[in-house]
Parts: sequence; structure tokens; C-alpha cells
Amino acid sequence: MKLTSHDIIRKPVITEKSMAAMADKKYTFIVHISANKSQIKRAVEEVFDVKVSDVKTIRTMGKTKRVGVHVGKRADYKKAIVTLSEDSKGIEFFEGM
Repeated sequence: MKLTSHDIIRKPVITEKSMAAMADKKYTFIVHISANKSQIKRAVEEVFDVKVSDVKTIRTMGKTKRVGVHVGKRADYKKAIVTLSEDSKGIEFFEGM
């Protein structure tokens, strides 16, 4: 299965911690679980037209949840913290948040 750049980047993470990291040009995204660091770097550079210097990834296992007798599990996901290079401009999507 060939992943496109828009398939790799699922959605941005909007939290207090991720907003504070934007001052250091670090942006956080939920990404496709099978995407590797080089694919994530290429996808962010292609979609947002920026220069990426570093990518850190975190795999998170979904929690088991229950409602009464029914037991379910949240989906596993992968989070990527993308650091932009010093000369790169910011990502406009996050501006004004």
C-alpha cells in the first residue's frame, strides 16, 4: 500500500504542551502508524512547504475501556514531533491558535 503525504499526516495535536513547543518551531501531529521518520519528514515538507531538521516519534497503545459489561479498546496511534530548521518559516495552519 502506497501512502501519500496526506495519508501520512492524520491530524495536528492541539494541546497546551504542543502549543508551548511551537515557540521552538516544534509541531506535533498524529501520523499513520506504519509511517517511518523519513516518510513523515517528506510528507510535512511537501504538504506545508517548510524545511524539517528533526523528527521524533512516539507509539502509543490504545487504552482498554469498558461501559458496563462491554469491554473495548481505543485505537493505537503514532505521534510525531517535527522540528523545523532555523531558516524555515512556521506552519500557517497553527498561526493564531
